[in-house]
Amino acid sequence: MTARDAIADLRRIAFLLERANEATYRVRAFRSAAKTLAELPAREVAARAEAGTLTELSGVGDVTARTVTESLRGEEPVYLRRLAATEGTDLTEEAAALRAALRGDCHTHSDWSDGGSPIEEMALAAVELGHEYLALTDHSPRLKVARGLTADRLRRQLDRVAAVNDALPAGFRLLTGIEVDILADGSLDQSDDLLARLDVVVGSVHSGLNDDKAKMTRRMVTAIGNPHLDILGHCTGRMVTSRPPGVEGAGDRGHRRRSRPPSSFDADAVFGACAEHDKAVEINSRPERQDPPKRLIRLAFEAGCRFAVNTDAHAPGQLDWQRFGCERAALCGVGADAVVNTWPAERLLDWTAGHGS
Repeated sequence: MTARDAIADLRRIAFLLERANEATYRVRAFRSAAKTLAELPAREVAARAEAGTLTELSGVGDVTARTVTESLRGEEPVYLRRLAATEGTDLTEEAAALRAALRGDCHTHSDWSDGGSPIEEMALAAVELGHEYLALTDHSPRLKVARGLTADRLRRQLDRVAAVNDALPAGFRLLTGIEVDILADGSLDQSDDLLARLDVVVGSVHSGLNDDKAKMTRRMVTAIGNPHLDILGHCTGRMVTSRPPGVEGAGDRGHRRRSRPPSSFDADAVFGACAEHDKAVEINSRPERQDPPKRLIRLAFEAGCRFAVNTDAHAPGQLDWQRFGCERAALCGVGADAVVNTWPAERLLDWTAGHGS
């Protein structure tokens, strides 16, 4: 029986664990093993598997060693087979059509802020999913718990993105971006000159989520009117599910998630401003967010808003969460013609550039 690619199987397991929102330590076990073995000659890996000494290597445990041994025998690893058998339910026809129309993702994070994986891993996972582009939108400086990027770090990241793009397959593009905090007065948490250099700017409220309705409305409407903002991120800030204490989702570093009620704001005013300024409302695909709720998606749709179905991914496997956003969009009548990340990259960039003109 022909041997399988054991390292690819380890990475696939990590991807599926991330997609299933499993605990970080499980994902890390498989990614660490893949990294260790990738640095060794294939002949040595095979010899260690045969001799049963894989666990002598740093980062390789009993489960990952067994997975590698099964792969090298030409067998689909039991762990991978079980994960693949529980990948999820089929989408409705409308949601599947929207998912197929998506060309990219406009809200993602790397280990430069609170993500769990390097920029290169996020980009390559997007390539494997069939994306044509991926916007890297790490956090802005005020969000210290998420290691938000100072102006200097953001400049260095722009250079890194350029280098990564040079090494990526033809036909795929990593876009520069930021998830910038919307501050208490509605201003954006980064300098205008840097925001002007970015391909995509997602603006989100991360603090003062209990502000009264009038204050939150002014804050959001002011931000939407800023020419540098392109997409209003997870507009209510709600968390609909919580995780057990001490268990983080794969890739989310530095803070635990708790259930949280939505912020209060005048939806007609906020979505009216989005429609007036031609800004997109994000349909955030994270299972614990489901933000906006369907009621607000319908209101935004009726207001004539554009949308962006984004993952807010903090790990490679989470890039496949767009299906969840597509399900909710389809239930609210949102089709591909209203979603900006169904556009080719050049049209998307013409649209974002137009906000600053």
